[in-house]
Amino acid sequence: MPNPKSVSLLVALAISFFAASLNAQSTRPDAEKKLARDIYKEFIEIQSGFTTGSTTPVAEAAAARLKAAGFSDSDIFLGGANLRKSNLVVRYRGTGKLKPILLLAHTDVVEAKREDWSMEPFQLVERDGYFYGRGTGDDKAQAAIWMANLIQYKKEGFKPDRDIIVALTADEEGGGPFNGVDWLIANHRDLIDAEFALNEGGWGEMVGGKHVANYLQVAEKYVVNFRFEVRNKGGHSSLPVADNAIYRLAGALERVSQFAFPLKTNEVTRAYFQQMANLEEGPLKQDLAQATQGSQEAMQRVAATSAAFNATLRTTCVATLLEGGHAVNALPQLAAATVNCRVLPEDSADYVLNTLRKVVADDQVTVKPLGQPTAGPVSPLRPDVMDAARRVTESHWHGVPVVPNMVMGATDGRSLRVAGIPTYGIQGIFIDRDDVRFHGRDERILINSFYEGQSFLYDMVKLLAKPAN
Repeated sequence: MPNPKSVSLLVALAISFFAASLNAQSTRPDAEKKLARDIYKEFIEIQSGFTTGSTTPVAEAAAARLKAAGFSDSDIFLGGANLRKSNLVVRYRGTGKLKPILLLAHTDVVEAKREDWSMEPFQLVERDGYFYGRGTGDDKAQAAIWMANLIQYKKEGFKPDRDIIVALTADEEGGGPFNGVDWLIANHRDLIDAEFALNEGGWGEMVGGKHVANYLQVAEKYVVNFRFEVRNKGGHSSLPVADNAIYRLAGALERVSQFAFPLKTNEVTRAYFQQMANLEEGPLKQDLAQATQGSQEAMQRVAATSAAFNATLRTTCVATLLEGGHAVNALPQLAAATVNCRVLPEDSADYVLNTLRKVVADDQVTVKPLGQPTAGPVSPLRPDVMDAARRVTESHWHGVPVVPNMVMGATDGRSLRVAGIPTYGIQGIFIDRDDVRFHGRDERILINSFYEGQSFLYDMVKLLAKPAN
């Protein structure tokens, strides 16, 4: 009979070894982490804002790194809608047994002004356990990770059963005629055609420092912008009148600010809130469960707990830009605003337009849509994608569930889905629920979360690119 002390020691050693193995899997080796950070820093410090910057230098920097790593010119494409809006597409060749997988990230960022930030926004700053800089979360982290991991696959001689395509694209934030995904679909569909794609839109969520869920985005809202405009004859400022264009616009915007679209769930968000009910504790748990059953009272309470839950439950519209007046001593002849709406897939753009006109209730205020986008389809829950996400999540964060969700914003995944390429948003980068700084001041993500995301995506792509026999 074995000595009990020896057995205990062996068990302890086994547990210690298992824990160490899991920890070792949570981030990549130091050399790979350094490469990812170096690429990340290079990308962050290239000013690629929609109006004041260019994505072309990012694409060129990525291409240079790929060529240095041994990728051939024939497998690297650079091009775009104009010289400032270049995209990069690179193909890592597999056996061709399976159709390719597309790994997507955008390299443009929302504008950032130095006077608005507590630091230089276009430098990668490491402080208090965080990476700071415009694009650290949206979306240059994933762009850098895709590049670093692809270079590592090349170094290892990895031979997948499908080609791995990485596309770093322009103008996801700005959209319009220079959007890289739309341009590639229209002009070079063959370069990015794939069985499915992985993209931004799904992240890991932390609450109070605890890893709660790893999101797999399968649906998203779509964006419709509206121009609110008031025009009148104006006049001398010494002779004010009640019919002031700025006041009329202000009244209209105030009414919009007090209005809320109806609360509701769809197939994706019902499943999401049920999963979240299983994870929560206290009164919110019951409210989440009741929300999935259509309780308006429960949905009201859930929406009040966080901006993210509120945006998941309804279409939202918010004023984002203002213009008006032409002189300090003249009554305004024009006052206008842009109202940005994030629309549930089941709500039509016409419904939103007609609703806003009713809310404004002023025939002196015109409300016109800027463009006419439509919702995209929901990506099916592919068993291979779900299985890979769950297996890799479990290996990195034991006990953390993978939760399919609908992202409250919008991504280029909509265009891919419309084009027939199912797209899944997943990153493995965990962010605090109450500290999402994308598009805002002092954008940041946790340093450790960046490296965990690198490791998570390295493993997930390998699983999907070369399935076990």
